Amino acid sequence: MYDMYGRLGVSREIYDFGQSVLQELKDRFDSIDGTAEYNQAKVIRAMQNSRVNAACFNPTTGYGYDDAGRTTLERVYADCFGTQDALVRPQITCGTHALAVALAANLLPGDELLSVSGRPYDTLEEVIGVRPSTGSLAEYGVTYRQADLKEDGSFDFEAIAAAINERTKVAAIQRSKGYQTRPTLSCQAIGEAVKFIKSIKPDVICMVDNCYGEFVQTVEPSEFGADMTVGSLIKNPGGGLAPAGGYICGSQECVDRCAYRLTAPGLGKEVGANFGLMRQLYQGLFLAPTVVAAALKGAIFAANAYERLGFKVVPDGREPRYDIIQAVQLGSEELMSAFCKGIQAAAPVDSYVTPEPWAMPGYDSRVIMAAGAFVQGSSIELSADGPIREPYAVYFQGGLTWPHAKLGILMSLQKIHEIRPLDI
Repeated sequence: MYDMYGRLGVSREIYDFGQSVLQELKDRFDSIDGTAEYNQAKVIRAMQNSRVNAACFNPTTGYGYDDAGRTTLERVYADCFGTQDALVRPQITCGTHALAVALAANLLPGDELLSVSGRPYDTLEEVIGVRPSTGSLAEYGVTYRQADLKEDGSFDFEAIAAAINERTKVAAIQRSKGYQTRPTLSCQAIGEAVKFIKSIKPDVICMVDNCYGEFVQTVEPSEFGADMTVGSLIKNPGGGLAPAGGYICGSQECVDRCAYRLTAPGLGKEVGANFGLMRQLYQGLFLAPTVVAAALKGAIFAANAYERLGFKVVPDGREPRYDIIQAVQLGSEELMSAFCKGIQAAAPVDSYVTPEPWAMPGYDSRVIMAAGAFVQGSSIELSADGPIREPYAVYFQGGLTWPHAKLGILMSLQKIHEIRPLDI
């Protein structure tokens, strides 16, 4: 093992440090495996309930009328997420697109969007119009308000109550931390917020950005009253096989409106060819629980390794996990770059590439990203990224297998050790 890791660029010193960290994580890893086993059974049961068969994998083109595979897949997603219906389409390009569809479909001119989890993810700022952008909700007369989380990362119910008014139509909740060093929200905590919001104004539509959170727990936000649960297929639920796509699971009315927004009024879910991607979408969902488990193990390993070396990590090495993202505050652009170089060097694809910060579309800061992925931008695969700004935190996620996630963390430690020796 020393020899193989040495060929990959990991020194014996770094490898031994990693092994010492892993000795304390057996119980955590066993718990993750238990969650994966439960979720695997849930997915299989959903596929059996919908009578998934080989014909579901047949390709469709053009309008995509009578696409039995597409219809069945959406029933499977609705079953897994405990909702009335689902919209699962390769035509949804990313998580931001899925969220934009969900918001635009359910907000009309004069309505107000309320974020109850503070500042939204960077790319949504232009969707909303917090940062002016062509085609934003603000251009169509939708106003925006937010209630920040408390310092401990919990919901501020007083602030939420004060923000709700007669124009409040959609309440948005971002489960994961995004580019912030705040706790991720559990499904149970989200459920409390949904219940509170509806106790004040029952007709408010509660939408959860579920990116990075699927299958981390044995439940999903939609099981706690969320009207829409939204995410990307190149994150958790795609299992690393989905080459594109997004999903919106929720009430019949919300999903119908989303379908009309994605395609056209009057067409809705009846059109949309699958382009021969059905097998990957089904098989990716089937693999998702175990892939998410691998990513969670990598996140916990990273948290414990970097915490032992004196870095601030969010969540810390002992906290419960509600998404696959691990934030590590490195304190400088130099160390952020070194971390990302290590992740890139561990990749099966583009391992020879050096990540450099750049002005990515949709962000207000330069962003550095490391991802040698089989699917471009797939953050269920081993990846790391972060905006070049205080507190210089890098966000690590993914790993289709636990050994790959482990290698990535060891390589990140190695690259940092080479420019600033670590006390290991």
